[in-house]
Amino acid sequence: MFVIKYKKIWYSLSALLLALSGWAMLTYGFNLSIDFKGGTITEVKYTERSEKTLIESNIEKLDIGGFSVRPSGNTNYIIRTKELSADEKEQLLGALGHPLTKLTIERQNTIGPTAGRELQSKAVKAITVVVLMIVLFVTFAFRKVSRPVSSWKYGLATIIALAHDVIIPTGIFVYLGHVLGIEIDLLFVTGLLAILGYSVHDTIVVFDRVRENLRVNQETNTREEFETVVGKSVAQTFARSINTSLTIFIVLLALYLYGSVATQTFALLLIIGLIAGTYSSIFIASPLLVTFYKWQKK
Repeated sequence: MFVIKYKKIWYSLSALLLALSGWAMLTYGFNLSIDFKGGTITEVKYTERSEKTLIESNIEKLDIGGFSVRPSGNTNYIIRTKELSADEKEQLLGALGHPLTKLTIERQNTIGPTAGRELQSKAVKAITVVVLMIVLFVTFAFRKVSRPVSSWKYGLATIIALAHDVIIPTGIFVYLGHVLGIEIDLLFVTGLLAILGYSVHDTIVVFDRVRENLRVNQETNTREEFETVVGKSVAQTFARSINTSLTIFIVLLALYLYGSVATQTFALLLIIGLIAGTYSSIFIASPLLVTFYKWQKK
């Protein structure tokens, strides 16, 4: 199949995207939210919401450092700032329209830098544990497949595909953070975990068909090149993978276009991860098995 025949093209495209993602992360850095670096988050609800530019102008006069103002729903604004003292919180409410005749305080929470670093550490650990457990599961599931490629190489191909599916969306969001001010928060970590789950599911479907075709060839004593087996397996699952991804894509696109502001960034992350995951399952993970096979023959 063309997927296997032109695997160098797919590798090159992925390498380019990974390089650009790495460049973005090194150049711009992570625009971490209050969840990770600490600070104060204030959400207020207006009876008649003021203009965003007016609110930003009022906050700038307070000289409290960097901040962000984002609309939430039809009547709310979410303001993120550094960790504020009691007096600074009162000043902020005044800038937003205090006294409470114009607005209602929905929440005003402060997260210290220590708690933020702890959340950041737990987020990294969560992603690491998920990836490790997935690789161990794949290795165990394909433990009886020892020819012509060892079972642990299925796990290795999976972890490369998973790294691909995490790095590319992260790089894109780092760039969007620089251009549009999008922040990396706990919802972003949740999205990455969802992407990992979907990606490995799609990859295992293709790998399982490879295993099944190898078993059939062994039982019927059919001599078939491993590259042909993998190509045939990808062809047999290609339509299924595309149709499944397209169905999910339509749902996420509707959520992004017509959902609330609070879910738009999350939906965008899942859309990017869905595309990357589908691509890696078909064009990266499966061709890697053929590449590993050719390396061990040398």
